[in-house]
Amino acid sequence: MTRSPTLETLGLFLIVFALQGVAALVGLVGLFVLAPPLTTSPWTIVTSVYAHASIGHLLSNSLALLLGGLLVERRTTRWQFHLFFLTVGGLAGITQVLLSGVIGPATAVLGASGAVFGLFGYLLAGNVVTASLLDRVRLSPRAQFGLFALAALMVTVATGRPGVALVAHFTGLLLGLLAGAAGVLDR
Repeated sequence: MTRSPTLETLGLFLIVFALQGVAALVGLVGLFVLAPPLTTSPWTIVTSVYAHASIGHLLSNSLALLLGGLLVERRTTRWQFHLFFLTVGGLAGITQVLLSGVIGPATAVLGASGAVFGLFGYLLAGNVVTASLLDRVRLSPRAQFGLFALAALMVTVATGRPGVALVAHFTGLLLGLLAGAAGVLDR
């Protein structure tokens, strides 16, 4: 029987959330939050992907992970799934922290939404319908990138609310769209 990387990731969410609760009791909250400067606590590039700010945050990311993850895991190996999830989530968090510092005060980030958006981006761009459409329309690679960036921007704006890591959502979705178009997770 194969193990589900989606369910394993949900398990990591729960373990990290429990560890966050314990760490908060002893004042070690910084173990999980990706904050500037990135060189101060580099391990938070990983821990922040699996950490969540509240039970509601955990539940919303868990539901979205179930919806997208179970579909993506059918197309790839267990280890590719985990590597993709962590890489996209880490890059989304780093981008959020760095760009928030450019447009205002740098903000800290935690949560899996950038990685989850990456999974949905992969599903959107890496399916037969999208591939057939892009082949038929014959867009240049630059035009395809522009189309993906526009789609990522539109979804990001549509899902935005105050306090949401919009840059991380955009980054995750764009990386997922590009990876899906290239088929990097397909066996």
